Order: sequence, then structure tokens, then C-alpha cells
Amino acid sequence: MPMTQTALETQLREAFPDADIHIEDLAGDGDHYRARIVSGAFNGLPRVRRHQLVYAALKGKVGGELHALALETLTPDQAG
Repeated sequence: MPMTQTALETQLREAFPDADIHIEDLAGDGDHYRARIVSGAFNGLPRVRRHQLVYAALKGKVGGELHALALETLTPDQAG
């Protein structure tokens, strides 16, 4: 069963409560999303580590309930 946009956003907000999160359903099928996450939790971390934090927050759902997730992870300073 695909992951809903609401469920995806809820899990990300639990993991990154300070974040500005924007999610877009790319294909309209509940399987392919783009997420833009702006969080102080990313300060000082390289992009790969930021993405690892997001994947950990989704608790193994990427590749299962969530087929594809394009990520943009920014610090507040980077977001402007």
C-alpha cells in the first residue's frame, strides 16, 4: 500500500519538529514524492548525512511503501 502524503509529512514532522517541510506528489500515485526540508538539524552536515537522517526518520519505508523520494535538505541559512 502506498504511503499517503499526509503520513509522509507526519513522520518527517515528528523527526524534524523545527522544520519547514514542503511535499509534492510527483506522479499523483502516492508513490513518488519530492520533499524540501529546511531544518537546523542539518547544520554542519554534508548532504549524504542529511539524507541518511531523513531515511532513518522514515523507518525503512523508502523502497517499500514509499517507492521514490527526491530530497532537498537545507539549513535555515541555505534556504535564506
